[in-house]
Amino acid sequence: MQASHARIAVSRAQLGLPELSLGVIPGSGGTQRLPRLVGLPKAVEMMLSSRPIMSEEGKEVGLVDAIVPLEELLKVSKQWALDIAARRKPWIRSLHAMDKLGSLSEAHDIIKMARQQAKQTAKNMPQHLACLDVIEEGIIHGGYIGVLKEAKVFKELVASVTSKALVHNFFAQRATAKVPNVTDTGLKPRIAKKVAVIGGGLMGSGIATALILSNIYVVLKEINSEYLLKGIKTVEANIRDLLSRKRLAQDNADKALSMLKGVIDYSEFKDVDLVIEAVIEDVPLKQKIFSEIEKACPPHCILASNTSTIDLNIVGEKTRSQDRIVGAHFFSPAHVMPLLEIVRTEKTSPQAILDLMAVGKTIKKVPVVVGNCTGFAVNRTFFPYSQGAHILVNLGVDVFRIDRLITEFGLPLGPFQLQDLAGYGVAVATTKEFASYFPDRTFHSPLVELLMKNGRNGKNNGKGYYIYKKGSKPKPDPLVLPIVEESRMLTNIMPSGKSIIVTDQEIVEMILFPVVNEACRVLDEGIVIRASDLDVASVLGMSFPSYR
Repeated sequence: MQASHARIAVSRAQLGLPELSLGVIPGSGGTQRLPRLVGLPKAVEMMLSSRPIMSEEGKEVGLVDAIVPLEELLKVSKQWALDIAARRKPWIRSLHAMDKLGSLSEAHDIIKMARQQAKQTAKNMPQHLACLDVIEEGIIHGGYIGVLKEAKVFKELVASVTSKALVHNFFAQRATAKVPNVTDTGLKPRIAKKVAVIGGGLMGSGIATALILSNIYVVLKEINSEYLLKGIKTVEANIRDLLSRKRLAQDNADKALSMLKGVIDYSEFKDVDLVIEAVIEDVPLKQKIFSEIEKACPPHCILASNTSTIDLNIVGEKTRSQDRIVGAHFFSPAHVMPLLEIVRTEKTSPQAILDLMAVGKTIKKVPVVVGNCTGFAVNRTFFPYSQGAHILVNLGVDVFRIDRLITEFGLPLGPFQLQDLAGYGVAVATTKEFASYFPDRTFHSPLVELLMKNGRNGKNNGKGYYIYKKGSKPKPDPLVLPIVEESRMLTNIMPSGKSIIVTDQEIVEMILFPVVNEACRVLDEGIVIRASDLDVASVLGMSFPSYR
């Protein structure tokens, strides 16, 4: 496109160079021509972010010469070509244009700043710095020399581990839409116009937010007016946050909030298409709720649970509508995280799965269909993640060293900061659940209970492994170290009472290799349809680095 002498577009056409998101750099002279068409700052921003711009912005910055209605696109484009050939319009060779590049010193400063940002935002990935090197080559030595370097670097990057991983992830994400005996049966998804969410806590309010943002009418149920008001205020806070970060326009925010209604009984459930239960992980409570909603909802209504660990057969044990029971497992915060893990039992109907997949797509999630077991696919696969970390700590390895190494590997948080964020109650409940189902590979660390006994509850009360203060980054708390020592004394697994000596690489492997092993078990048991589904779910649900 950039090699053309002119570019004609329709309104709101998306234009961009997304190659870096696949681990390579733009080819066919893209690294050289874009800076000469739109200027270096805009070109660097477009290439490094992989984000497209609309044709309207393209016209402003010089990427687009004219915007025309769709029905006139071909006619106008032909006329432009004829006019260029006849020299009635300028014959522009973008590779040799210099007027938008600025001086060499300006270019040097722009590229230097971009390199510093890339080292922060794209750690462990080679394509961002490689792209900047190629752009710089062309600015210093001319567009033709730049194109030669571009071809050489592209060839090296396309064979890299990073590119292979990112390309795999790209195709794997698209493969999740194909579910044997569900999407190939000729069934059509039914539209969910009204959804009930039970529980206005962190998860319930997040799910409600995701639904109303996509124009789905939501009934949010709580047990009393006090909890209901708290839930509605959380939804409003989520919307305000999106507004403040300019992710949402005011009129869209107003419309979203008008789609929400709070209730403390089941009177509004008579015409809902889907119910999502999002209460605490308590089996008797969930069973009671499912018995009640089976009576309160219409016969076509899907009965979904947002449980993260409990077997769905147990959740729906006291109902007669086993074919309508399905897991709708969102990841926190539910209105932000892109994964929706759809959990089916042996009795869940293909129609219920298809309908929930459609809801997932409507609310801009990537639905991944998995089988029913304790922890399902993602949490089951990653339960050894914190286990490995706790074994290492009790063997004498520093808590903060482990977190640092895992974030350097590419996860956004280490296992201990993640526990701080989730809250210790969640850690205790999920560990108990996994310990009862997988006692052969569960390590009991007293560390979390000791932290709670010492008045710590992670980010919830500002004190965990880290100290949390509003407006500042979490800081490691040295006062936690005596509590860690107490845990080590209780577990008594350090050889001869001395800390083990391990390399950084060994720490990363001791935490992540058990995750790989559990993933193999999940695959072997048929919990996921294909291995790539588990890759996608790990990337979108646990923020596992896609380039790994």
